[in-house]
Amino acid sequence: MSRTRSVTASVPGVHRRSVLAAAGAVSLATGVGYALRPTDSQAATGRRAGAEGSGQAPVASSRKAPAAPLAPYTKGTTVAGVAAPRTASGYRRLGEGPGWQRVVRGELAAPKSGRAARRTALAAFVQFTDLHLTDVQHPLRLEYLRSADPHAWRPHEALTVPGAVSLVERVNALRGAPVTGSPLHFVMTTGDNTDNNAHSELEWFMKIMSGGRITPNSGDPRHYEGVQNSGLKLYWQADSATRDADKQLGFPHLPGFLAAAIREVRSPGLNLPWYSTVGNHDALPLGCYAHGDSHLTEYAIGGRKLMNLPAAQAKKLQDAVKNGTDPRGADFRDLLESHRRDMRAVTPDEKRAPYTRADYLKAHLDPAHAGLGPAGHGYSSANLDAGTQYYSFRIADDVIGISLDTTDPGGHYEGSVGTAQLKWLDRTLRENKDAYVVVFSHHTSKTMTNTRPVPARPGERRHNGAELVALLGGHSNVLAWVNGHIHKNVVTPHSASGGHSFWEISTASHVDHPQLARVVELVDNKDGTLSLFTTLVESAAPHRTDFADLSQTGLAALYRELAFNAPGANKALAGDPEDRNTELVLRKG
Repeated sequence: MSRTRSVTASVPGVHRRSVLAAAGAVSLATGVGYALRPTDSQAATGRRAGAEGSGQAPVASSRKAPAAPLAPYTKGTTVAGVAAPRTASGYRRLGEGPGWQRVVRGELAAPKSGRAARRTALAAFVQFTDLHLTDVQHPLRLEYLRSADPHAWRPHEALTVPGAVSLVERVNALRGAPVTGSPLHFVMTTGDNTDNNAHSELEWFMKIMSGGRITPNSGDPRHYEGVQNSGLKLYWQADSATRDADKQLGFPHLPGFLAAAIREVRSPGLNLPWYSTVGNHDALPLGCYAHGDSHLTEYAIGGRKLMNLPAAQAKKLQDAVKNGTDPRGADFRDLLESHRRDMRAVTPDEKRAPYTRADYLKAHLDPAHAGLGPAGHGYSSANLDAGTQYYSFRIADDVIGISLDTTDPGGHYEGSVGTAQLKWLDRTLRENKDAYVVVFSHHTSKTMTNTRPVPARPGERRHNGAELVALLGGHSNVLAWVNGHIHKNVVTPHSASGGHSFWEISTASHVDHPQLARVVELVDNKDGTLSLFTTLVESAAPHRTDFADLSQTGLAALYRELAFNAPGANKALAGDPEDRNTELVLRKG
């Protein structure tokens, strides 16, 4: 209890009950309107929250508070500085740039003067999203779409693992929240943690988050086998002097790059508890095809890889993926069969097999990947028994989190939710009407457009983003919906009848530039309003790169610079200033 007392005694601005709950020091009596006690994580099983058989997991715990009074901690955030180009054209080198200012947004409530002196902190957490940890040698990958679309393959994809480890290192270095200075409660990753739905990638993700040694290689353990040593000018041949398409744009010749990219990486693991939300790339092979085609599994683990495709055929395949016309991958399988003779030999590897929903849950429940917890990282054995991937959990005494599963198992990369999940969400919000709520998902409201029935549940209706917005707007306790998927920073106000409103916070990915995560702080302004502060953070890697430095840190820095220069990349993914570092004001419900 001494740690709890030091927090509440030294920092009057930190809400005492939220700190007690975060430390796991308080239990609520029954009958006060909470479905969850501060030590519970409630799996979505169809039962009422708190009913017999519900899954339980430890609450997210704050790190130890500093002895001195808390103060805003902006070091390492984009308030202090952002990577920026220091050359004007061609391949642009990065260096230190000025920080992004905070923008106050009052569309949903007028900000009142003097609130900074009155506010008390309710909670603070970090969002990761769209890490896209990529097994770049995977035989099913669609790199050859680059013949029709330059950005269908990224020159930096081999460095997703050291890049993600550097993001973990950044969060570990944050000594408090950027505005209130209060301890950070947890990290939530909002999906697309992996890229190809491969067991190899899932293992890397679990070790990055919880700590361990990762070798980002599959197939032949001795050397890389993929498009970047194929000799094909379509791809950046970093190790060779081949005048490929990327080198013509200024990309460097880096001898030893591929050997360094598949070398062992060490992750310290997060020094905060972490929770997990599932995305389409986690649930579906290649993020777009339904499970069930044994031929695709055979290609995934087999010894043949297609590396090149004529532009016309690549465009046809890309259109089919975008439009969702082949959700089960039958036409894709036929395409692969027709090009079997064009494939190159690679080393087979069973670790590249697609993982199932149950596999994803079991990995999170594995004690080997517990890290600082909670056990299951939000998921529980009840999820495994029910076949669900959504749950609720206690953030603080006054705040709960709800993690949704917005992927349609029937295929396609856009999302939706089924009726059973929507009813569970509505019930959970009603049963926790006396708590503030933050909802997490992978898909955004505008990308939940895939409402085709799930083959396993053909009679269940699927619901789109507009229906989810309407449901959330009908509950006065919803403060925010935090998501990813679009790889862009976008903050959207949502108003509903009856004066209810909430903010939708969509955060850029960590695979495309500008490679960001986001800190979110919830505060009570003590004037009838609440504020949500959002602050973006980059990885811990230096902004400047050194082409001779192929160490783990050097590769993480190179990961950022290559992403900035990736041909065809969208240069607007950082969003506008009002989508980055913000204060989002809300009326109390």
